[in-house]
Amino acid sequence: MRDRKSDASSGARGRRARGELESGVLAALWAAAEPLTARQVLERLPGDLAYTTVLTILSRLHDKGMLVRQPAGRGFAYAPVRDEASDTAVQMHGLLERGSDREAVLTRFVSELSQEDEQLLHRLLGEQDAGRGGDGL
Repeated sequence: MRDRKSDASSGARGRRARGELESGVLAALWAAAEPLTARQVLERLPGDLAYTTVLTILSRLHDKGMLVRQPAGRGFAYAPVRDEASDTAVQMHGLLERGSDREAVLTRFVSELSQEDEQLLHRLLGEQDAGRGGDGL
């Protein structure tokens, strides 16, 4: 009898979670100081992926507008359109837009923040208000 737990954590043998490869490719590109070729991305990814798999993921991300590419030898070098923080913020905004009750979504989000994150959010909102003249000046 096979152990499900070991199968689920095997990665290379089991099916990957939706978006896991795209996330890994994006992480490799965000960590790089310059655009990377498919071969360079492949070298930075864990596991035993095929070169063609990486090419497919890069092409899909490019088609989605998440990557730009420039000629490099016989292929392309890829770079993310946005940095990681900007990309995450866009995703968070998209999720907020999908909810039918913004107040409930934001309330739940804030209620589940750690104390440190809540303090950071308060500080950032205070800076935002100060930048808009929210202090009455």
